[in-house]
Amino acid sequence: MTIDKIRRGLDRKDFSVVELIKSYISRAKKLNPKLNVFITENFDLALEKARQADERRQKNEILGELDGVPVAIKDAICVKNILTTAGSKILQNYYPPYSATVIEKLESAGAIIFGKTNLDAFAHGSSTENSDFGPSKNPWDLSRVPGGSSGGSAVAVSASLAPAALGSDTGGSIRLPASFCGITGFKPTYGAVSRYGLIAMASSFDQIGPMASSAQECRQIFEVISGRDQRDATSFDVKDANNTNKKFNQLANMTIGLPKEYFTPFREKSLTGLADEIDSDVKQVIKKAIAILQNQGAKIVNVSLPNSKYGLAVYYIVQPTEVASNLARYDGILFGKTREYFGQEAKRRIMLGTFTSSAGYVQKYYHTAQKVRELIKQDFDKVFEKVDMIISPVSPTPAFKFGEKVEDPLKMYLSDILTVPVNPAGLPAISAPAGFVKREGKDLPVGMQIIGAQKADYKILEVVEKYQEITDWHNIKPKVL
Repeated sequence: MTIDKIRRGLDRKDFSVVELIKSYISRAKKLNPKLNVFITENFDLALEKARQADERRQKNEILGELDGVPVAIKDAICVKNILTTAGSKILQNYYPPYSATVIEKLESAGAIIFGKTNLDAFAHGSSTENSDFGPSKNPWDLSRVPGGSSGGSAVAVSASLAPAALGSDTGGSIRLPASFCGITGFKPTYGAVSRYGLIAMASSFDQIGPMASSAQECRQIFEVISGRDQRDATSFDVKDANNTNKKFNQLANMTIGLPKEYFTPFREKSLTGLADEIDSDVKQVIKKAIAILQNQGAKIVNVSLPNSKYGLAVYYIVQPTEVASNLARYDGILFGKTREYFGQEAKRRIMLGTFTSSAGYVQKYYHTAQKVRELIKQDFDKVFEKVDMIISPVSPTPAFKFGEKVEDPLKMYLSDILTVPVNPAGLPAISAPAGFVKREGKDLPVGMQIIGAQKADYKILEVVEKYQEITDWHNIKPKVL
């Protein structure tokens, strides 16, 4: 059920919040052993919160649109006194003494924290195969990955184990699993949502965001969790942003940019020509989605993002440098486990980050990467002087098989080649279901990425809402049972 359907059902007294939560618990108990969505099930406390929500309804003291709505939470986001592992056994006994700002805001709005979802350990990965608690399964094909690192949150929504979830996105970790699982996933502008209480991966890239079936539901959650927070100096109130005021009452009012680097082949088998990495079937799905927008009157123009081809290289220099710093706190004293419990991917990033920040190399690699990062941002700024938003695929491929890329880090990193450039520039971007491709007789979802200028969060959410009014891809659910 969507958030609106839940609200209408509760308003009509078709069911109580307790009955609603019990139905989700029943489904989770049936499917979680198969899908491995939840690291921690919060069912008993969720039922208690449901009873409180029903009492508020009886007193006509409803807290808002999310009152009584269950929300799944990526297990890198702290919830007070509830096990929070970040997908790592280093934290298998960690019960935070505080909640993240986003959790405080959700609970103040009456939302019910339903469970903590699986992820790649410390959010290092694109498939959940790096989770110390085993991978989550893609509900469209159990032999395939759900994407990562917010894979558990994506599966929770796709398999109807929760109407909505929170994830975090450092280089595509909301958008990639949203694409692979056929849901909508929104990465806000950097700073639009407080990071206080998020277990840090790479602090200058990380951003918490909502995942749901539709952009409308993502917006409903974003309205609650966004805003200035004095505990996060990078945060701001996106509602005050000047460039979000333009409204798209019709799709005909907008201009869409198509980066030639994302659609035109650069050279055969090139790791720097983005278009060369994209599966032809995926391209066709995105082109059909663009045609739908064009038929509604949207203006399509070709644009260029010449430095995007360096996005992955920039990301895998700057990000590991920040990872090495952030993981240094796990020294075996406070959390009771030593660094020997780090997985191979964490060790790889620590080693790379230590190297790129070491004397003699920091100027050559880290500082150079930061300069190119600024060039990537400038490319986007120039394009947004001419267009309202940019469209591309989310991923070069649909969901891939378990084990297909886990032994080849470069192949795994290339899964994020289309999402990564957004994060160094701090831009908002959303993955919206755009169609399916056939693989081994099964339908696999494909997501369309819409990128906006900084602080244009509501603008791109509104456009996807309009798109989803004339398409039905976001309403199609996998047959898990």
